[in-house]
Amino acid sequence: MKKVFLSFVFTLLNIVAFAQGTWQVDQMHSSVNFNIKHMGISFVQGRFDKFDGKAATGGANLDNADVSFSISVPSINTGVDMRDRHLISEEFFDVAQYPTIEFKSSSVTKDKNNNYIVKGKLTMKGVEKEITAPVTFGGITKNKDGKEIMGIQTKFTVNRLDYGIKYDPSGAGIAKDVEVTAYFELTKQ
Repeated sequence: MKKVFLSFVFTLLNIVAFAQGTWQVDQMHSSVNFNIKHMGISFVQGRFDKFDGKAATGGANLDNADVSFSISVPSINTGVDMRDRHLISEEFFDVAQYPTIEFKSSSVTKDKNNNYIVKGKLTMKGVEKEITAPVTFGGITKNKDGKEIMGIQTKFTVNRLDYGIKYDPSGAGIAKDVEVTAYFELTKQ
């Protein structure tokens, strides 16, 4: 009986230790995308090609995790060079003065559907605002190299005017709300 109990305790400790630690975003298996309505009838999609992030966890899930991400704004990519140059100009993101978008969590909690709610500060173009984003935890496994990996994804909306992106303030040509969708695969460090 003692051996069975010790075996159970050892297994439980291994499960807890399996996920505990610091996780770094794997850019090859992650993406940060956006979608914004154009002229009230269609959508423009884009992404940021350069970003970084990490999560510190205390167990085999995201409960009470500490999450932070940063995006290199000059890496914006809508597939149209002229539009991308306009987006990094002073009229939009003003990357000469504000080259990054940053997020730092203040809390991570599980909702009644076993999804996570992440609250924290999003800083864009020098403006910091509290946001809440739903996060789906995809789980933890090992990759082909034997390293532990975690998958998470989120989808939320921000009002660009709240962050000082005032080009077309009426929202008639370029909508005020921007839908952000991010998929992250993180590798345990």
